[in-house]
Amino acid sequence: MNTLKLLHTADSISTWIGKAFSWLIVVLMVMVMGEVFKRYALNAPTAWIFEASNMLYGTAFMMCGAYTLSQDGHVRGDFFYGSAKPRTQATLDFVLYILFFIPGVIALTWAGWTYAADAIVIREMTNSADAIPLYPFKAIIPFTGFIVLMQGLAEIIRCVVCLKTGDWPPRLKDANEIDVVEQQLSASVYVDEDAKREAIAKAQSIDDEAHQRGGLMGDKK
Repeated sequence: MNTLKLLHTADSISTWIGKAFSWLIVVLMVMVMGEVFKRYALNAPTAWIFEASNMLYGTAFMMCGAYTLSQDGHVRGDFFYGSAKPRTQATLDFVLYILFFIPGVIALTWAGWTYAADAIVIREMTNSADAIPLYPFKAIIPFTGFIVLMQGLAEIIRCVVCLKTGDWPPRLKDANEIDVVEQQLSASVYVDEDAKREAIAKAQSIDDEAHQRGGLMGDKK
């Protein structure tokens, strides 16, 4: 229970940070719409808008990485992982986390810290005609590395638990996704009939909830 609480704490932190920084997409959308209006309606383009949009998108992309990892949402390019047994999946994940993920993220955090520190010391600015501060964006890099490293360690603990018990510990789910059920159904190599029926019932339940929400929205309109 303590291990599960620790995992869910890491998931909660990653989720909160990811959702908080996801609002940058709204800011980015408003900023781009305003720039389009200024550029084509007022003929008054902004020199720094391209650099600012890149920094906002880059920040949102980086800071949502740990959240995506906590939800097991990163894209997998595999041939047999989805149909493998949990212990086999955990073994593969554990090896890859130790050999590639942890060294890579540590290198990112260390290099990013040095990179950001130099930028802060010189108060680095962008190269546009109306320069804007660049060092706050670079300071995001080591912070991103730290958060992703934290979530990565939680994923390694998940692998260890799965290797011991034979089942993946439950995640702190943020939303029900229909594709998760489809993945369960596709893993027919080791899923018995009862599990298939349970997965189908879960998919139908999610679909019914979506229709109900749609109906309520229609009534409100």
